[in-house]
Amino acid sequence: MHPILVEYGFLKVHTYGLMVATGFLIGIMYAANQGRKEGVDPQKILDLCFYILVSAILGARLLFVVIEYEHYIDNPLKALMFWQGGLVYYGGLIGAVITGWYYIRKHGLPLWQVADLIAPSLAIGQGVGRWGCFFAGCCYGAPTDLPWGITFTDPGSLAPLNVALHPTQVYLSLNGLLIFSILMWMRNRKSFHGQLFWMYGVLYSIGRFIIEYFRDDARGSVLGGVLSTSQFIGILVLVFSIVMLMRLKKRGDPLPQH
Repeated sequence: MHPILVEYGFLKVHTYGLMVATGFLIGIMYAANQGRKEGVDPQKILDLCFYILVSAILGARLLFVVIEYEHYIDNPLKALMFWQGGLVYYGGLIGAVITGWYYIRKHGLPLWQVADLIAPSLAIGQGVGRWGCFFAGCCYGAPTDLPWGITFTDPGSLAPLNVALHPTQVYLSLNGLLIFSILMWMRNRKSFHGQLFWMYGVLYSIGRFIIEYFRDDARGSVLGGVLSTSQFIGILVLVFSIVMLMRLKKRGDPLPQH
């Protein structure tokens, strides 16, 4: 596709970085606006989103470098060039959750209410940001003869050239947008705080697990290649999310009725 959107002299605008930043911006705006509606200080939500943004990028890049460590042994400085592509979403999610939990506890914010504010932002951010993967050619799919197969021709693309591939980046984007739609539908129907956040964990892990079967890029493996790294992490996320949903529901802390 178009890994570099604009190039003028020394100036290069990578489409990947631009789309990821756009996704984060949309997610942050949604969270702050929703926080204002629910009586949570929007400035604290903005600050929280900033720290989540930084930790998510670091976590996503770190996990990618760990998985693809052989590529960076001889080129260690390339590990810093995340704007060219190479982020593992689960690494970012783990980093964001840890940072978010610490910030929320430190500032005395309502943990699960704020988590529910952030969950749809994660989904919409992913839905937009994954188009950066599409333009960069990373996270590419396996060869296919389906009519919607995508052929990459730009020599700067990270995907194999001149062969029709599953547009797994688009699948991932649609997965994020679908989750966002479901969470928005659930927002005024939830029965306890934390329900949206852990439903995000359930829905994302299932969608990602399925989509992984259509991918063909190097992304690590576990159990002798039976599962990709993301599938293995996804199983853990799925189980933990279900446990947390059951635990919060059983705790019996209903929302106030309006």
